[in-house]
Amino acid sequence: MSARLDIKGVTTAYDKADVLEGVSLAVEPGHITCLLGSNGSGKSTLIRSILGLTPPRVGQITFDGADITGLPTHKVIAAGIACIPEGRKVFAKLTVEENLRLGAYQETSDAVTQERMTEIYRLFPRLAERRGQLAGTMSGGEQAMVSIGRGLMRAPKLLLIDEPSLGLSPLLVKENFNIIRQINERGITVFLVEQNMHQTLAISHYGYVLSKGRVVAAGTPSELAGRQEVRDAYFT
Repeated sequence: MSARLDIKGVTTAYDKADVLEGVSLAVEPGHITCLLGSNGSGKSTLIRSILGLTPPRVGQITFDGADITGLPTHKVIAAGIACIPEGRKVFAKLTVEENLRLGAYQETSDAVTQERMTEIYRLFPRLAERRGQLAGTMSGGEQAMVSIGRGLMRAPKLLLIDEPSLGLSPLLVKENFNIIRQINERGITVFLVEQNMHQTLAISHYGYVLSKGRVVAAGTPSELAGRQEVRDAYFT
């Protein structure tokens, strides 16, 4: 089985200073693969490289066997990658339903859009109750649901989720991670980029640890939890 997302030897720089150095990792179909790392480790830069926002200086990124290295962002999204950005970033002055519909802006069939909307409301009953509410007036946890739901409206092959625990209470973090697990159980491949090691390893199938722009450890959750390199990446 070939990787859904395959990153090989990626080096990405800002103003000639390398932020990522020779990063290689693979996201297998149907799995939750996580990328752990503290602030400044290069996680956001890797996301930008995948999405074509900051193309790699060296290396290759393939998605379902096709080379997407440096493609414009809209083409990366059209290939089947949806990104749930850090900090949720809903359209505050639009309703829940309007936010969700924006996620399906490339879909030409109203029937398909409506079918996906129904599925999102089944997954998030709270959003169904508040479909006419302005997204900016909702709680942080509810906005996180809107953001995830908007990403799912594209029926992606890969859901790239950036820091879903950021700014949320422990209770809402637990709820969010349960939702990510449910999404994966429906067959969607997830690449989860996070700082929250314990919650992330609890739902992941495989993981990588990034420190100072390099992958310093890789393995199953149980392997990573016991490795000194993982503790060093977080606490040194």
